[in-house]
Amino acid sequence: MNFVGSATKLIDTDLPRLGSLIGVGEDELHAFLDVETGGGGFDQSRRPKMLFEPHLMFRLTTSATRARAIAAGVAYAKQGERPYPKDSYPQLILAVSIDQDAALKSASWGIGQVLGENHAAAGFDTVQEMVDRMVNGGEAAQIMAAIAFIKANHLDDELRAHNWPAFARGYNGPNYAKFAYDTKLAAAFKKWSAIRDTPFPPPLTTTLSAALHATPDKPAIAARHVAAILAL
Repeated sequence: MNFVGSATKLIDTDLPRLGSLIGVGEDELHAFLDVETGGGGFDQSRRPKMLFEPHLMFRLTTSATRARAIAAGVAYAKQGERPYPKDSYPQLILAVSIDQDAALKSASWGIGQVLGENHAAAGFDTVQEMVDRMVNGGEAAQIMAAIAFIKANHLDDELRAHNWPAFARGYNGPNYAKFAYDTKLAAAFKKWSAIRDTPFPPPLTTTLSAALHATPDKPAIAARHVAAILAL
């Protein structure tokens, strides 16, 4: 597993197209992406941006594999017990060799930093399926997973209302204020609101067709994303 993928970037109409699935514009998605990953889904090595969380590895492993993970330095009990490395991939790859399922679930993936443990809410049957899309689907597929997660957790209302504290709490957890996610979202939205939007035709049929066309190699996954987003 080297996690090197397509690293396909967004095109101008991707954000308004995908935002229209949950009734928001590109400014809301720009703000969300700026705060979560600085606006990009891949690192310089064409791997999805990823943060491995050893405290989740600790929780998600059994007693036998947990002991091995602790000994290898990729699991510990409390979040923040040790500083995060600049590159989480060496930790992840080591963790995968101990317990693949737990390791992949213990990382946040892609442009929306969706936690692997939340793969079902993001529209995937398994975490392996989700990671494959994060690696090979490009930034648009990564955003679709984040949008599905937002919809599944009923955060689309907060995003439409620009209720940044409620959105940040739901997406980033109860410690959102410690990291100022809400104020960062508000500032980013204000910045993007002052920038001219990309012209985009909003009809639903066009949006659904484009969403499916964006992932032709995985039509079933794309269809599940659209269904989850629209709660069909």
